[in-house]
Amino acid sequence: MSLSSEEYRDHLQSTSVRAGFNFREVVLPDERHAVVDGLRFRYLDWGTEGKQPILFLHGGALTAHTWDLCCLALRDDFHCLALDQRGHGDSDWAPDANYSIAAQRQDINGFAEAVGLDHFVLVGMSMGAINGLAYAIAYPETLSALVLIDAGPNVRRPGSRRIRDFVNDGAKPESLEAIIERALEFNPRRDPLILRRSLMHNLRQQEDGNWVWKYDRRRFQAMGGDQHANERRSLADRLATITCPTLVVRGGESDVFHDEDAERLASALPDGRWVKIPNAGHTVQGDNPKDLVAAMREFLG
Repeated sequence: MSLSSEEYRDHLQSTSVRAGFNFREVVLPDERHAVVDGLRFRYLDWGTEGKQPILFLHGGALTAHTWDLCCLALRDDFHCLALDQRGHGDSDWAPDANYSIAAQRQDINGFAEAVGLDHFVLVGMSMGAINGLAYAIAYPETLSALVLIDAGPNVRRPGSRRIRDFVNDGAKPESLEAIIERALEFNPRRDPLILRRSLMHNLRQQEDGNWVWKYDRRRFQAMGGDQHANERRSLADRLATITCPTLVVRGGESDVFHDEDAERLASALPDGRWVKIPNAGHTVQGDNPKDLVAAMREFLG
């Protein structure tokens, strides 16, 4: 992590206040690692072990830190774990560039076994939602609930293309100021001062002073291939195997996932429902974490 413990704590304090939270105490997670099929995975453990576990999966080009405020808000009642998925954050990149949905599904299974998760809640956003959906189809007996945020088997091309363009524009090392400028243009909802510190979790500084993103760009190249498209479409045919209650979340201003997409996905699930979070685009947990947490609390009961 590029922030010191003091900077990280201050950052969580300021972002939580801005998001409308009022935490009794701002704690920092333990940074831990697990090895699955030869790959080293880094994850954040927010403590309160022994409570109902929730495993959080981030979206493409993000890291486990995207869930920081959600985990802080839920940790009193749940054991929150947030995973850096393969090719992201401080987890290993796939040496063979295998970023198939099947490979990432098996990562989740191997990680759950490695840390002893059973009958847990799985929460995924965007890429994490697709990987979580694939996991829930293959291992439905291990889940007590599933939350899918702003993604489903079908994709809205204009919105997903805008994300890929933003990711591809960052192919070369840049100054921090240039990265912040592009990020604000991509998502003007964010506060520039808070964004600067948030990006420290997603960036790595090089010797020349410029910064590079902590994700394997080959993962996004794989997304444009036929295998990924076929894998994603095939999920729609197996939704009936998901037996746990499932909440489908849509960012109210998202250009990736629309009302009809959320309604279609929820109605195809044996025990599905959907909710729209206002004042949020595709990255719901970053744009409006307070309302997202409220919706999750109501759903999880």
